[in-house]
Amino acid sequence: MQIYLVKQGDSLYQIANQFGISTEAITTANEIDPALTLVVGQTLVIPTYGRFYTVQPGDSLYTIGQRFNISVTELAQVNQINMYQPLSIGMTLYIPEQPKTTIDVNAYIEPFGDTVSNALESAARKHAEQLTYLAPSFYRVDREGNLIAPPLNQFAAIAEENGVTLMLAVTNLEEGGFSAELGRIILTNEAVQDQMLDQIIETAQEIGFGDVHFDFEFLPPENREDYNQFLRKATERLHQEGLLVSTALAPKTSAEQQGNWYEAHDYQAHGEIVDFVVLMTYEWGYSGGPPMAVSPIGPVRDVVNYALTEMPANKILLGQNLYGYDWTLPYEPGGEYAQAVSPQQAVQLARDYNQAILYDEEAQAPYFFYTDEDGNRHEVWFEDARSIEAKFDLIREKQLRGISYWKLGLAFPQNWLLLGDQFHINKR
Repeated sequence: MQIYLVKQGDSLYQIANQFGISTEAITTANEIDPALTLVVGQTLVIPTYGRFYTVQPGDSLYTIGQRFNISVTELAQVNQINMYQPLSIGMTLYIPEQPKTTIDVNAYIEPFGDTVSNALESAARKHAEQLTYLAPSFYRVDREGNLIAPPLNQFAAIAEENGVTLMLAVTNLEEGGFSAELGRIILTNEAVQDQMLDQIIETAQEIGFGDVHFDFEFLPPENREDYNQFLRKATERLHQEGLLVSTALAPKTSAEQQGNWYEAHDYQAHGEIVDFVVLMTYEWGYSGGPPMAVSPIGPVRDVVNYALTEMPANKILLGQNLYGYDWTLPYEPGGEYAQAVSPQQAVQLARDYNQAILYDEEAQAPYFFYTDEDGNRHEVWFEDARSIEAKFDLIREKQLRGISYWKLGLAFPQNWLLLGDQFHINKR
């Protein structure tokens, strides 16, 4: 798979000719309508035989070799060039196939209401082949420790058919938000814990869950050690039943990081106690905040670097958003919330309003502006093939366990193409 950046004047026919493939191969891979115009700045993933790389400003054989995990000597020999001569911008290099890294891939899937929509069920079927875990979100817990299930429909059957481990994701959601008081009760009341764990085990055995995932957020800071003790108790019981245990962790950069989202999450303890963790490395740009990239690569890297000082790399799944946001400007704190958009929807917005897609090299994220029919100015940040490639590079560089997506049901075909092209997916 090659990533191609659409330029002014490009057409599907020209791009297809350039790579020696059909226009249908491009439209099918990227799930785009061939009748629609391309958007300047849009990325396309091109299915080709072999991998090629176009030299960019600032590139050298060393930096390209680092990116693709190949030595300078091999890169020069394969392309029959002098390894000591500078590269010409725009020249094409052939990149030999390298052994794929094997990773775990998790995806949350969030039904709304009492049923699973056909679209969500279709998304689960479509992507199950590329998943290690599937996490229907969420199982809630009441204040007596009773488990309240989300609608599951065919998720268990889909997981079974595709060798996917179902993840029983438990959370302290109450009345539509994370409840610090409910979290405190769960972490300090032994009777509530026992009731909850009994029902978790019963549910896991009945439905076929293989991992129990605790996503307790906005906990009181004073319950940090209570959370650690609960995880020790839960892990001991659940391991006896043959169940894995995992947790979701807020994106911290130090043990002393302050804030209601962070303080009760003890990276070192979670790394010691549970089988693996999901770092929630997204929502720097969020619906109620100012416009910016949802998961800028710099802050994401900072969280990973800190996590690696507290736990081994093979316990870390990198959290990754499959969405972006459309903000109405000017941004005002407490004002109108940004609208979530899939990467496909973002490109369609740029097309509808005839806007070129820009790219922030520091954040490694695409964005654009537009003015709607009512004269309101908008700013849109989302994900594309380049931004997801930056996260894949980080996973390989740091030798992480894998990646965890929030959430299925948002169209981003380039992600799945590149994921399958670059990684082997663990099946359990």
